[in-house]
Amino acid sequence: MRRSGQWITSEAGAGEVFLRGGEVQMSIPLASSACYHNAQISDYHALEPRFGNRPPLRLSLLARGEGAIRGTAGFGFWNQVFVPGRRRFRLPQAIWFFFGSPANDIALARGVPGHGWKAATINARGWRFYGLLPFAPLGFLAMRSKRLYQRLWPAGQRAIGVCEAPLDSALLQDFHRYAIDWHADRVLFSVDDEVVLRSERGLNSALGFIAWVDNQYAIVTPQGRFGWGLLDCPEAQKLILRDIEITGLA
Repeated sequence: MRRSGQWITSEAGAGEVFLRGGEVQMSIPLASSACYHNAQISDYHALEPRFGNRPPLRLSLLARGEGAIRGTAGFGFWNQVFVPGRRRFRLPQAIWFFFGSPANDIALARGVPGHGWKAATINARGWRFYGLLPFAPLGFLAMRSKRLYQRLWPAGQRAIGVCEAPLDSALLQDFHRYAIDWHADRVLFSVDDEVVLRSERGLNSALGFIAWVDNQYAIVTPQGRFGWGLLDCPEAQKLILRDIEITGLA
């Protein structure tokens, strides 16, 4: 882990981060699933995270991918769910653009696939989530009924603050302008100045900026399916960012 200018870079396995002027290249070359590979930048130190981003603010950047990404990639704000070397686990909070390749199945928004390119929010630290937590085992069983899932999961989705919109994965083939306008009571996501998601599930906690590409997958579903693993990278995969700006909003 090292700091370069305003960013702290992290490299795991074969992951590499290159900073050239206003461009950031996060790359994983040909690699196997024998270990975790990650290339990442952030504005906080992973071992002692202190998050300095609060609403109202705007994140704006240009982004494109390269190669067939196998794993996850994205950029935005989150609360560093895991701290390396510690057993502590934080319930997730995130406002970001997120990509998960097939094998990922994070299907927490009704009607949105559990993998692919998406704009998304999650806030599992609200009072609604804590209120439902004691009933989680029964809830997982109930969600296996399609009828009960359609009827009851909207309440569960609200409880964990999930709001998502699927995006065309072809967007990653070329540079596009992505923006997140984060207010305490709402979040607007846009691509090339067109709003793609309006979330009324605001989040007023401090979060850290992160951008990454890795080779992991995760499975989290309302039906109680959970899993995690690593994928082979048969070709080089990259996430390339330019003109990253985090500015205050009036």
